[in-house]
Amino acid sequence: MPLVVMYSSPLLWTRVLAMLFACVAFSVAIHGALVMDQPAGDWCLFSWGFSFAGTALVLLVELCGLQARMPVSWKNFPITFACYASLFCLSATIIFPLYFLKGSNTRSESHDYRVVSLVFSCLATVGYLTEVSISKARPGEVVGYMATVPGLLKVCETFVACIIFVFISDPIAYDSHAALKWCLAVYCICFILSAVVIILCVGECTGCLPFPFARFLSAYATLAVLMYLSATIIWPIFKFDRKHGGNPSRPSTCGRYTGLCPYDKLMAVAVLTGVNLILYIADLIYSARLVFVAV
Repeated sequence: MPLVVMYSSPLLWTRVLAMLFACVAFSVAIHGALVMDQPAGDWCLFSWGFSFAGTALVLLVELCGLQARMPVSWKNFPITFACYASLFCLSATIIFPLYFLKGSNTRSESHDYRVVSLVFSCLATVGYLTEVSISKARPGEVVGYMATVPGLLKVCETFVACIIFVFISDPIAYDSHAALKWCLAVYCICFILSAVVIILCVGECTGCLPFPFARFLSAYATLAVLMYLSATIIWPIFKFDRKHGGNPSRPSTCGRYTGLCPYDKLMAVAVLTGVNLILYIADLIYSARLVFVAV
């Protein structure tokens, strides 16, 4: 029978607070914010629910001392989850006011519930970012790869790619030219490889590779930088240059949309492509300098 181990630390209380904040944001939104059955609302609810449930699992495992029985690396899993939770809550904090507070009736009861959800979403984001800050590797520490800067960058890269997939698929924005399909291939290939790295580290399977893991990381980061550099150049050319069928100006019809119109989504893809390029460049720099003491 597992023994419940009670301990107190800044990391514990940070997790508890972040979990409670995400729970309140989710509960209030479900109760009276009228956000269900809408894609943006479903995303926000999933983000808060995912963060709450995952943190509850981490706390349960650590309080019961079950880390050694888990089929994952406990040096890598908690901080990986915390980083994803912070990004999910951050995205919900950005999306929620765009779709549910912009232009809403300030005198309605649902508006008050939405404001409360947004406030607690902000608090949850701060809580999870604090957890990541506390858990990440310090100079000289022996930690898992996911607690290092390159490991955290992998999480950010996959998350940004997921947001890109959402924007280019609703409506479909990559089927008008072969060059745009190349951009889609870039997003998919780099996302899959980053996800594989995360799975290998969390699953403690890096030793199963037929080549050195560190060399693979450096080669992959180099390839990703080159691929994203091409996408960063190609996407704006074929979406915002009239010579290639693009539209350089924002349509006046965008003002009638709640949230982001199709043009805004195209612009968001261009910006996020540049963001991921910067992340991969930083990943390449850190991967080249990183000396593994534990993965």
